[in-house]
Amino acid sequence: MDPSKFPFDIEAYKRQSEIEDRYILNYFSERRKKIEEDFPPRMKRRYFKRDHVAANQRLVDDYFANAPTYDDTMFRRRFRMRKHVFLRIVGDLSNSDDYFTQRFDAANKEGISPLAKCTTTMRMIAYGVAADAVDEYIKIGGTTTLECLRRLCKGIIQLYEQEYLRAPTQEDLQKILHVSEMQGFPKMIGSIDCMYWEWKNCLTA
Repeated sequence: MDPSKFPFDIEAYKRQSEIEDRYILNYFSERRKKIEEDFPPRMKRRYFKRDHVAANQRLVDDYFANAPTYDDTMFRRRFRMRKHVFLRIVGDLSNSDDYFTQRFDAANKEGISPLAKCTTTMRMIAYGVAADAVDEYIKIGGTTTLECLRRLCKGIIQLYEQEYLRAPTQEDLQKILHVSEMQGFPKMIGSIDCMYWEWKNCLTA
């Protein structure tokens, strides 16, 4: 076959290829720009310099020192439990989960104490506040607080399920009924909503 019968302009082919390449590059460049506008990259996590050592010492001075700033009555009101119960929980969690132990980072800098981790969790549960609501006082961010909450709840179930998180026995019921009756609420187990108390304004059909 004679090639001369099928002339091929190599320069025209190159020009056409360059035009197509530029078109493809422009197309994908516009698509990338559109995607970046619609889905901006995630914001880089901000780092706050928190003084965990000072925050822990302030917490100890306020509640756990020999002569604390706030007495046991204030502790019970703010933590919804007595101090010895709280300390028992902290101790048991520290012995069962390494997350609740005092740790140091690679620079030998002291991390968040077990007391601080449990305190921020109890405050969040007691007051029903957001995870970062006590950051100014205890110096723990919201993400860490949520992790503390998850670990504490899991630890409570593992540690105390068999003893406390169970159905009451007959002996338990008798004790509860006795205490309720002494406080003026007879048969309280059978009537949690106090149906045995007369409601003088109760509507009748």
